[in-house]
Amino acid sequence: MKIIRNIYCLIIAMFVSCQQYLDVIPDDIATIDHAFSMRNVAERYLFTCYSWMPNHGAMGSNPAFFGAHEVSPIPTNKAATWGLVQGLQSAQSPIANYWDGGGGGVSMYQAIRDCNIFLEHVAKVPDMEEFGRDRLQAEVEFLKAYYHFWLLQLYGPIPLIDESLPIDAGIDDVRVKRMPFDDCVKFIVELIDEAIPALPDMIENEVSELGRITKPIAASVKAKVLVTAASPLFNGNKDYVNFVDQDGSQLINTEYDETKWRRAAEACKEAIDLCHNVGIRLYEYVPPLGQSNISDTTRIQVSIRNSVSERWNSEVIWANPNSIVNQVLFTPRTWDPSRNHNAVRGQYAPPLKMIEHFYSDKGVPIEEDKTFDFAGRFNLKAAGHDDRFNVKEGYTTIGLHFNRENRFYASIGFDGGIWYGQGRFDDKNPFYIMGKAGQITGMHVADAYSVTGYWAKKLINMQNVLEQSSYTVRWYAWPVIRLADLYLLYAEALNESQGPEAPDIHEYVNRVRDRAGLESIEVSWSTYSNRPEKFKTREGLREIIRQERLNELALEGKQYWDVRRWKVAHEVLTKPIVGWNIYEKEAQHYYSRVISNHPVFRLRDYLWPISIQTLLKNDKLVQNPGW
Repeated sequence: MKIIRNIYCLIIAMFVSCQQYLDVIPDDIATIDHAFSMRNVAERYLFTCYSWMPNHGAMGSNPAFFGAHEVSPIPTNKAATWGLVQGLQSAQSPIANYWDGGGGGVSMYQAIRDCNIFLEHVAKVPDMEEFGRDRLQAEVEFLKAYYHFWLLQLYGPIPLIDESLPIDAGIDDVRVKRMPFDDCVKFIVELIDEAIPALPDMIENEVSELGRITKPIAASVKAKVLVTAASPLFNGNKDYVNFVDQDGSQLINTEYDETKWRRAAEACKEAIDLCHNVGIRLYEYVPPLGQSNISDTTRIQVSIRNSVSERWNSEVIWANPNSIVNQVLFTPRTWDPSRNHNAVRGQYAPPLKMIEHFYSDKGVPIEEDKTFDFAGRFNLKAAGHDDRFNVKEGYTTIGLHFNRENRFYASIGFDGGIWYGQGRFDDKNPFYIMGKAGQITGMHVADAYSVTGYWAKKLINMQNVLEQSSYTVRWYAWPVIRLADLYLLYAEALNESQGPEAPDIHEYVNRVRDRAGLESIEVSWSTYSNRPEKFKTREGLREIIRQERLNELALEGKQYWDVRRWKVAHEVLTKPIVGWNIYEKEAQHYYSRVISNHPVFRLRDYLWPISIQTLLKNDKLVQNPGW
């Protein structure tokens, strides 16, 4: 543990030196006016506005990881957000309370207050040229919009706070009411539109400013806002017909409006064009000179993996330097008997349902692939020479682990699976996992094992090195948005607004598939699927695009927001969480399915509760349905 602490001290030191703008919350400031009396002090207040950014990569702060069962924790390390899976969300003591703060969340309304204070006073700074002031103001306008959007995703209609209240404000002034959902969207989008012109196209001073807001970031978030607003949860959802304010006004419009999808598609394309103009592109791994002895299979898988874990790579539109994923908690205890066991924990485990979601190597769902033995997927099988880049040659595992797409092998570690990295940049004598009881990666101690028999390989930088007595970690800022995400949002919006005949619709999905080493939608379904016409209908293509998002963005905290806005969470988030019998030593017993949890997700869980204490303080607020 001392070694781990030393590693994190080093990471923090590196982080602070490179990202100083995130570590300057002002102190000893007597008055707000004094805070804006000089440029350098005002800039420190700007960074206070950044400091409220949600911790996107943290299991205990971002509800998306546990909420969508992308990973399951060991029993002794369950963060507050695990309560979402168990049905423990409540209005008495909300989990991940981003309205008031608490339960793993911070108050977005305090964040918005700081943003409003900055926007109301930045014009008073005397020694700041107009261009510099405009940029800082635009950044905070964006942050203000984003904090409202974070609340909107969780709570639906929210109060819109456009100015800070004076200290002598009356009781009626502070008792604000919730605004209709469409008004909230309009407010957020207008803020972003106001900010974009004054934002830089890209960060020039990368040493000190990476993570600050740019035009592509703002445009991409705008696209996400509009896609969310167009999605079934908020667009034509009849479940909310009785969701009204105290005066009877409708808080969510229950009539479907296709024009919302058109507007979302336009916003996605605008964001994509901005990204392309500044050189943002799908990441593809190019081995360093002298280290090119890897197969095409491994190169593709490293491209997929590095699109997330390689810091500031070409595909990242927006990364959050306030959020650095704890790779120690995801990394298997070891894949080499000569290495130290205790420097890593491997506590967060993907479930079996995620493994079954990935395509076959033919690029279609395994239950549709005419060449894949779906019925025999749990039968034992020994890996042959042709499997050597994915499964240890000669190792016995199950059919489910063979003939799968590269995104599966890039994302998931499993018993017998190859683990590329550890400072070794070729395919000779690869490392691999042995996860059964008594084996090197199996359960040995009570707080360092996988509860399902799978590991989140995608989140581990391939240059991390496990030594005899330490674990050297290459940290990276959490990628909030990357280009593949935006491509698939665009395809989704095109399909919903125009159908499968829309220009560009296949192109952007196929770009993502091509990077993963898959053939096009048209070829894969026509050739290998038992539903060869699937991609030709709006409903079929909708299924394809949604599964592409689940596969491409696996383990990135996107699924929770997706299944909620698609209004399918009550179907997919109530299925049992299943893994392998990790207490068994023999393959025939290890590979027996074990249910670890029966998740709970009710219709009321689509919108989170406002705490009872907040409702008592503000009688103008109405509670979300079902709470």
